[in-house]
Amino acid sequence: MRFKLLSAAAMSLVLIGGEAFAQVQPPANQAAAPGQAQLSRGQRDEVLASIKQAVRSSYVFPDRASAIFAKLDAARRSGRYDVASPNELAGLISGDLRESSKDGHVYLEYGPERYAAATGAPQALQTLSQIDAAAARRANHGLAASEILSGNVRYLKITAFHWVQDETGQAYDDAMRFLKGGDAAIIDLRGNGGGSSEAVQYLVSHFLKAGTLEITFLQAGKEPVQTRSLDYLPAGRLSGAPLYVLIDEASASAAESFAYDVQQFKLGRLVGTNTAGAANNNEFKPIAPGFMLSLSVGSPVHPVSGGNWEGVGVTPDTKISSAQALDEAHAEALRLLTSKAGSETAKAEYAWALTAVEARLKPPVVSADLLQSAQGGYRNYVVAREGDGLSVARPGHPLWPTPRKLHPLTSEGLFAVEGLEILRVSFSNGAMQLWWKDESAPRNISRN
Repeated sequence: MRFKLLSAAAMSLVLIGGEAFAQVQPPANQAAAPGQAQLSRGQRDEVLASIKQAVRSSYVFPDRASAIFAKLDAARRSGRYDVASPNELAGLISGDLRESSKDGHVYLEYGPERYAAATGAPQALQTLSQIDAAAARRANHGLAASEILSGNVRYLKITAFHWVQDETGQAYDDAMRFLKGGDAAIIDLRGNGGGSSEAVQYLVSHFLKAGTLEITFLQAGKEPVQTRSLDYLPAGRLSGAPLYVLIDEASASAAESFAYDVQQFKLGRLVGTNTAGAANNNEFKPIAPGFMLSLSVGSPVHPVSGGNWEGVGVTPDTKISSAQALDEAHAEALRLLTSKAGSETAKAEYAWALTAVEARLKPPVVSADLLQSAQGGYRNYVVAREGDGLSVARPGHPLWPTPRKLHPLTSEGLFAVEGLEILRVSFSNGAMQLWWKDESAPRNISRN
């Protein structure tokens, strides 16, 4: 099965012979081309007629056609579509298509460049594949960020599932080698609106046995198409390390496909909020004079569940706000790693990291009495009030020229030192304790 990226404007909407996993939110409309900036009533009527014809001939759910047509006709009669701007018309029609079809993959976008490429117009500067390949390269194929979190938990942010043949796989190989070096892995799909199922196949193959049936695509009048995990992967398979996948309501389509695989095959845990619920694969139809209509033309069937996530989304294993999902997954990974650690050194490293992550999830409150009593000089350190908290300084130290803020880690008075991940401080019995990460006991510094 081969997919082809669509356009920069579409942000990695991906075709398979015209079919696609696409994002739920319509892409940003392109600027109006000369001669297309203002639509006449006749052009608007032609747009609606072409949409209806496409729905009749291609939409996978023919029983919804009457509701779609009724919505479009009522809007036209009411004057709702009496606008000259093609961008505005696309937005209005998209809203009505979604509401009447209950299908996140049905929408209209204004994209004269994509329309010209799709229709083979002489003025087309590039083909769709060239347009989309350029967008994929600029986005590093959707692999937007990687980071080593505390406790050697490896983090990868995927903003979209781009696919460019003979290019995207190499980018994923590098990303998988990075994840492979971690004690646990977090893949962030929050806000990922979808893209290529070939990219999903390549990614999930790293967590499945070779040849595993991953998903089957069904389309009326055609033979089912199966996707299986790949045999050869340059980075090798990732096994043994815990996997966490972050999702939210803006995770859609191909992003949901990967999350669904993780859940159904029990490859890891999903953390965040329920996803968008857009499972169908879609097709893009050019609509004169410069629009592209997305229509669902088929649906995926998962080998484990026998169904998919259309209309219901993928439910996380740990429900938590999108804003806190990363910290929650990091904390879960560290707790699991601590329970399985084979040495006291490893346990201490995970515990050190976990204290800071849990403090971000549930910020502790330190009493005013403790903040007041902690102020003062401790040998060559000075602790002072800063806003509603504390800071610590080392006057005269060349590497510590200004005070560093203290961030509470526990309500009992353990603090992280801003900018120094290897040092924490606490206060008790009129003294300050310096907790260095690589030392088993604190250094006690008496008050001056």
